[in-house]
Amino acid sequence: MPNFDDIMKIAQEAQAKLMQAHDNLDKVEVEGASGGGLVKVRASAKGRIIAVEIDESLLQPSEKQMVEDLVAAAINDARAKADEAAQGAMHDVTGGLQLPPGFKMPF
Repeated sequence: MPNFDDIMKIAQEAQAKLMQAHDNLDKVEVEGASGGGLVKVRASAKGRIIAVEIDESLLQPSEKQMVEDLVAAAINDARAKADEAAQGAMHDVTGGLQLPPGFKMPF
């Protein structure tokens, strides 16, 4: 049976892995799209918007409201994919262990 020092060492190693995984999320990119790909938004898994791409066919004054709606939809799509990528990365690090929100280690 491991002693308390061994348990603390394991906990510290797990915390270091979680912190590294969290830091790596900004390097994971996802792309959200709307309007059949007319509007695309690239974001990091942390939710930072990297780029917005709008098809030239939408750049008509009469299409302003539709472009605004499509940009919002693409951002929401990218955010959902970013959340999914972040959960997948954290799942890999925790081995599927569900940690409560805001859980910090060591105890």
